Amino acid sequence: MALKAAEWHKLPMSLTELCINTTLRCGQSFRWRTSAEDEWSCTLHGRILSFRQDASHLHYRAIFPSATLPTPPPSNAPSTAPSVAAEEDDTLALVKHYFNLEPNLAQLYEQWASADANFKKKAPKFTGVRILRQDPWEALVGFICSSNNNISRISSMVHNLCKHYGPLIGHLNDEAYHGFPTPEALADPKVEAHLMKLGFGYRAKYIAKTARMVAEEKGLAWLNDLCNPESPTFGKDPNTAGELVEGGREGYRKAHDELLALHGVGPKVADCVCLMGLGWSESVPVDTHVWQIAQRDYKFGRGKHSSLTAATYTAVANHFRKLWGKEAGWAHSVLFTADLKAFSERVTAKVEVSEEKVLAKSEPDGTETVQAVVKTETVKRKRVKKEDDEHPVLEVKEKVVTRSKRRKAV
Repeated sequence: MALKAAEWHKLPMSLTELCINTTLRCGQSFRWRTSAEDEWSCTLHGRILSFRQDASHLHYRAIFPSATLPTPPPSNAPSTAPSVAAEEDDTLALVKHYFNLEPNLAQLYEQWASADANFKKKAPKFTGVRILRQDPWEALVGFICSSNNNISRISSMVHNLCKHYGPLIGHLNDEAYHGFPTPEALADPKVEAHLMKLGFGYRAKYIAKTARMVAEEKGLAWLNDLCNPESPTFGKDPNTAGELVEGGREGYRKAHDELLALHGVGPKVADCVCLMGLGWSESVPVDTHVWQIAQRDYKFGRGKHSSLTAATYTAVANHFRKLWGKEAGWAHSVLFTADLKAFSERVTAKVEVSEEKVLAKSEPDGTETVQAVVKTETVKRKRVKKEDDEHPVLEVKEKVVTRSKRRKAV
């Protein structure tokens, strides 16, 4: 499918308000891939959307299939936004919606830091983490895939779903980009067996059954209606959702309960969908990793909350809602990202740093004895068996090897 070339545009944006290199790879969405150096691309709303970022701007472009491409902006258009009429190209509105750009993130960080010394300590190195406003159906299927899984494998599964069942939008750098499959596409009776062959395991049954429930019984309108009225699907006007109470607002609790009726959806998956697909910012997904954070930093793990039970799950989420307020799930995601950041970087198996130190001069020939110090850092990856993910753990060990040699003094 031919795609028409698109211009890059830029939106003023500091890294404290949005950091795409963190936000797009911290386990919220599993469809973004690098299309060039420091460039991320994905299909959204019938187009291929690409992003780059520098210290002061978010750069974006939308590539549409030629049959539906809106009138391109003139070459002298202002650099901050396309000059196409809003009814012809809604990309800028989509970008602002998807990245949830309305809240002032610096102010939210200050609010959370003033309420929580642990957040104040850890968050400054992880600014710009925003909760994406994803399509509810995509978020639901993506987090069903996340059960007992890691981000790399989840991303591979979601890519296969799009490749085999999603509409082809076009090609970028000779790579095919597909839209996310509809419930009807995944409800076909042959889907489950095919997904099993693709390595989905027991998740194949969950995806197929949930797709049939949504396609044949509940409908996408049912799922979209579970969204927070303050954070509706793209194109809808926001409305009020009420005041936060212990346990979350009524709409959040209703959405969480209704999601639990779907196959492959437990409390944690339901909370992930509520937070990252339905816009309920007080939703706090508590997996075993968050449970470790709660034990280490918030004095859980004792007495009646000595293990992660259903009651403890609720207690941890309520504690964070009381601590951070209506955006507790957002604040929790910042700490979650901060805790995993050191583990997500590319692992270097061995790093050697050589240093030379003069030990003594030899008389009378003017030579000196030199000690070569080689520091070797070994990095190991450990698989921690958790119900939600595998976390690579870096263990850095330093070994000093000394070798002596003689050289002529300078």
